[in-house]
Amino acid sequence: MNLPSLRQLQFLDALARERSFSRAAESMFVTQPTLSTAIRELEGLLGVQLVEREARGATLTPIGVEVVTRARALLSDAEDLVLAAKGASEPLHGTFRLGAIPTIAPFMLPKIMKHLKKAYPNLSLFLREDQTARLLDDLRARRLDAALIALPYKTDGIETVSVFEDEFLLAAPTGHPLSKEGALQPEDLAPHDVLLLEDGHCLRDHALSVCQMPSVRDGGEVSATSLHTLVQMVAGGLGVSLIPKIAADAGIGNGLDLTIRPFNPPAIGRSIGVAWRTGSSREDDARLVAEELRKVFNT
Repeated sequence: MNLPSLRQLQFLDALARERSFSRAAESMFVTQPTLSTAIRELEGLLGVQLVEREARGATLTPIGVEVVTRARALLSDAEDLVLAAKGASEPLHGTFRLGAIPTIAPFMLPKIMKHLKKAYPNLSLFLREDQTARLLDDLRARRLDAALIALPYKTDGIETVSVFEDEFLLAAPTGHPLSKEGALQPEDLAPHDVLLLEDGHCLRDHALSVCQMPSVRDGGEVSATSLHTLVQMVAGGLGVSLIPKIAADAGIGNGLDLTIRPFNPPAIGRSIGVAWRTGSSREDDARLVAEELRKVFNT
């Protein structure tokens, strides 16, 4: 039985992405006739039409869509094979695709990038920031090798390892009753409006858990799309909020009319962890990234 070559499958994948023979050929660094011939040979080998050729571009047939889906899985497996072989001799070598959620990325990635670049000069990091659910989908689809997420989080088909516990701190406008000295506990927030990130951010759920809702008054329609917006709203007197210690340590409140205070005892709202796809050939590298994170952030 004659089997398709990986090169033919790569050409088909490129055509599916670009929807144009010329753009697909350019992305694969070949001439358009070379790519077009390879696609026709693949169609002849499989005995089906994979592409509808049109004046304005190319569209996959229904069977073409199915073939591309299977082709991408095969290409990913082939890539995993190569990476596993290389990784056996040199850890964190070559391209490593790392994701991070928005409440982690700007506060951790600058430090870890600098550290990893120094420790592993042959490593090329590809970074992506997105919300947890989409990062996990990318892990399962093999578009990412690992992701920095906040735990606990339900992760079917995903393995995780905790790196460190992230403390939650109170953020209040300067002069607010909660900004004064004295032991501070989560239940002290009950009479006040608590500003939160909008739905979809796991930090919102973790903050609500620490606040012991519904005993705390939610800020209602007032919510933020990012931590930077959130602290601006607090500084503007719209309410109080909880922010991760990693954000405070990175200076998120610098220059604002804001008071940031710890709780007594400390309010541990989440655990920073590294996630990867179950069975991934990059598991050892993902665990190594977690270990390097511990070196940087547990000092």
